[in-house]
Amino acid sequence: MSLLFKNARVVDPASGIDGRMDVLVARGKIVEIGPTIPESKIKFNLPASESQDPFLPQGGVIDCTSKILVPGLLDMHCHLREPGFEYKETIESGSKAGAAGGYTSLVCMANTLPVNDCWAVTEYILQQARERASTHIFPVGAVTKGLKGESLAEMGELKDAGVVALSDDGKPVVNACLFRRALEYAGGLGLTIISHCEDLDLAGQGVMNEGFIATTLGLRGIPNAAEEVMVLRDIALAELTGAPLHVAHVSTAGSVRAIREAKSQGVKVTAETAPHYFSLTDEAVQGFDPNTKMNPPLREAKDVKAVIEGLKDGTLDAIATDHAPQSAVEKDVEFEYAANGIIGLETALPLTLKLVHEGHLPLMKAIEKLTVQPARILGLDKGRLRVNADADLTLIDLDREHTVEKSQFKSKSRNSPFQGWKLKGIAIMTIVSGRIAYRVPELS
Repeated sequence: MSLLFKNARVVDPASGIDGRMDVLVARGKIVEIGPTIPESKIKFNLPASESQDPFLPQGGVIDCTSKILVPGLLDMHCHLREPGFEYKETIESGSKAGAAGGYTSLVCMANTLPVNDCWAVTEYILQQARERASTHIFPVGAVTKGLKGESLAEMGELKDAGVVALSDDGKPVVNACLFRRALEYAGGLGLTIISHCEDLDLAGQGVMNEGFIATTLGLRGIPNAAEEVMVLRDIALAELTGAPLHVAHVSTAGSVRAIREAKSQGVKVTAETAPHYFSLTDEAVQGFDPNTKMNPPLREAKDVKAVIEGLKDGTLDAIATDHAPQSAVEKDVEFEYAANGIIGLETALPLTLKLVHEGHLPLMKAIEKLTVQPARILGLDKGRLRVNADADLTLIDLDREHTVEKSQFKSKSRNSPFQGWKLKGIAIMTIVSGRIAYRVPELS
């Protein structure tokens, strides 16, 4: 089928386009972008089984007046839990959540069961994606076998199987010599390592940010230094090896400062943060809500300010969700015993747009951090609008107000701290390879 997006404000950071345009899609590709594309160019011949699809617009024309059309969003850091933890999330449910949040591509971490440290697990993930996913799925392979930090995984095998990066996310690679070798081998294969920066001894038995709030609540704290010393170590090793390094879920002012300095010295380091680190502080923990427990933990207001500044000046290249589904079994317990992590695929875009509405980021830069920047870091041909590219598109209503209702999420899990938040801006349609993967219900 063909789809014609009429009168959209097209925002494409890769090309610098920000203007009123039409976009024509056919056979899964973008075939034309221009100021006025006639409807006569649409070819809409469908088999009877597909012609009844409620997602298909009448005549294939989508009126995008007062709407923003951007490249399909790419989440470079999420946990889809399959294989092994399907009661929390599956590739099918996670990709539906992603599509509902405006994402057309999801990059899933390796801490599954079994761990994605070999060809067989990577192939299983890709096979499930081919059969059941609503979005593109790109697996990340483990740095070390079993995420144990003792010996390197077979990186060449993993790359041949189809991984796009390597990470032991959820655990740091404690052995500095081993991490050095990992950077060297991964760099030689053209793969970036995504580093979970945490000094386990400094973090100790902490369950939230170390500071005034932790003291008043009587909870054990995790100092900022637990993240920062590992950021500094990994930067030093990246400089030593000349290999690319990507720092995951940056949460502290010290980490932002260290990454900024490393970039100024020419170190091949990139970094991401997640929406909860620029939307919440450790004050959110005062109600002992287990959905405010994550790793790294929510930090203080000065750290939130530094993270936002890092996004503004380019120190932080990307915004990732760190979507981490947990069931009620892991979350509906006392705060100290609750599992870390929150879901984020269905709230990341509106929380990022909140930065736009509040004047912290221009729209172009915000979309850049959700599209072409993560694609560039991972070497993926995604995140841009151009003729002959895959028709991965996200249609956004920038001014649409809505209230977060996690019972309506597509994800299997409900561990979100944003229940009841009133936000403005949302994805109203997600197109993956030319097919409508999600559409807000009232537009169906």
